[in-house]
Amino acid sequence: MSIEDLVDTSEPADAQIARLLRIAEALMRRVEQKVDTSDVAYAQFQRASLLEQEVQKRTRELEDTLDLLNTSNERLAAAYREKEAARANLINAIEAVQGGFALFSQDERLILSNSRFGMHMPDVRAALTPGLNYADYIEIVSRSPHLTLPPGETREDWQRRRMARHKDRNVLLNVRLNWNRWVQVSEHRTPDGGSVILQTDVTDIMRIERQERERMLDDQARLIRATLEHLDQGICIFDRQSRLVGWNRRVGELLAFPLRMFYMGIHAEKLVDWMEGSFTFADGIKAELIRNWTRRQDGRPPLSFEIIREGDFTLGVFAQEMPDRGFVISFTDLTNEREAVRALSFLNEALEARVSERTEELEAALEEAALANETKSRFVAAASHDLLQPLSAAKLFLASAEDEASVEAAPILGKARRALESVEHLMDALVDISRLDSGRTEVHVGNVSLSRLMRQLGDELAPEARAKGLRLRVVPSSAIVASDPTYLRRVLQNLLTNAVRYTREGTVLMGARRRGDEVSVEVIDTGPGIPADRTRDIFREFQRLDSAASASEGMGLGLAIVERACALLDHELSLDSEVGRGTRFAVTLPVLRYDT
Repeated sequence: MSIEDLVDTSEPADAQIARLLRIAEALMRRVEQKVDTSDVAYAQFQRASLLEQEVQKRTRELEDTLDLLNTSNERLAAAYREKEAARANLINAIEAVQGGFALFSQDERLILSNSRFGMHMPDVRAALTPGLNYADYIEIVSRSPHLTLPPGETREDWQRRRMARHKDRNVLLNVRLNWNRWVQVSEHRTPDGGSVILQTDVTDIMRIERQERERMLDDQARLIRATLEHLDQGICIFDRQSRLVGWNRRVGELLAFPLRMFYMGIHAEKLVDWMEGSFTFADGIKAELIRNWTRRQDGRPPLSFEIIREGDFTLGVFAQEMPDRGFVISFTDLTNEREAVRALSFLNEALEARVSERTEELEAALEEAALANETKSRFVAAASHDLLQPLSAAKLFLASAEDEASVEAAPILGKARRALESVEHLMDALVDISRLDSGRTEVHVGNVSLSRLMRQLGDELAPEARAKGLRLRVVPSSAIVASDPTYLRRVLQNLLTNAVRYTREGTVLMGARRRGDEVSVEVIDTGPGIPADRTRDIFREFQRLDSAASASEGMGLGLAIVERACALLDHELSLDSEVGRGTRFAVTLPVLRYDT
């Protein structure tokens, strides 16, 4: 048997100690009564002594446990008192809130609220008890007679809209009550998923705001009125029922509308009736079309037309719908503009007649000029042909005379021969110019070897270059180009001749540069150069920069022939020059192939 069999541990500590003491006394009495000194008696005494020690030990443990239990009870009591104090403080703090306060749990149940929550709806106050479901709370509020619904919204609509807003984490809305009162509802989610609702009376703020808005509207109305009165247009403003709500004095001046008929609230059709009786509608516009426009309820597109009175007085009318389904009709005096248009139309007709007359005169003059140019070209061609024959004969006579002339006569005959050669070159140039100007020149494009052509030109001009002490360099190209051989020879010959003729010292170079499918034949000299402001003059007939040059040095037709021939052959001609350093002419030609 153990000590647990003798003591019931579920009993209080005092009861257990008393029980053990009684057991110990009984055992002691039994030991004292026995006179038997046998081993059994001694063993029993020994057990009794051990039992007493165990009882004393258990008694001390029970005393310690009792002390701990008392300490725990004191702490629990203190915590309970603190909790009650905190709850009381929380309730006092919530009650001290100026507005209404309510706390709902995570499962949408009302935990607590203060006395101001729902105070604007006395019929709802009785239902605001802990445990009330949030949806039931919204339903009770939606059915309260103190709630003023927005226009066109039912209580079911308001309830659905309010529950939809409840899904948001933060909600802020103004609720209108009867007697023109307003409550601002602020709803926020708590960290544990509950909801806190704050209700604040904002009636005074809303009234002040409305008063300020009305004051601003009055100021705006005065500003709009002042603006309308300063407009040069006549303005009529109608509401969505087509009733007149505003106008300016200018509209009365333009329409001559009687004041007794022009007052607030008249229908727009009365204005249309007055326009129909006093004006004529332009461009086929009918009064009924305008009446139908004022009656429309499905949106009015902009409408613009003109009305005329007494033949000349014209008004432009523009009607436009406003966002609130009202509309504005404006009237603009267009009389001066229409008179200006008519005057401008008359001037245009007169101007067109004069332009037509001048055009006919110019066409006649152009025809005469073309005829004269053609006659000139034929004359030059015929005269040149007739003159070249006696010139050739004279050259032959002079050549024969030079062979037999004396030493004194030979220089004179040489000068005469060179003069005849100059005249012959001039006649050839005139023939070329007349052919190119006639516009009926035929070209025969074929394969032209630049190598052969460039070598020939170099050989022809080498003696003249050596006579002037110039270094003439020709770098032939192996390209076969597409061009008219006669005109291409004349172009390159004129360019090279001019370079040799006007270069006093240095070098004259003829070469070619490859440029993809094209080749650029260039003539470069170290002559005096051409000023930038004279680059167009050199391509005109009988224009030479060196005015002191003699007729034997040319008549200024070479570059004119070069430009016309390049234009005829569709070859690009370019010029680069710097005064005192030299000049570069380049003719760009299409390449067919290169000889290997």
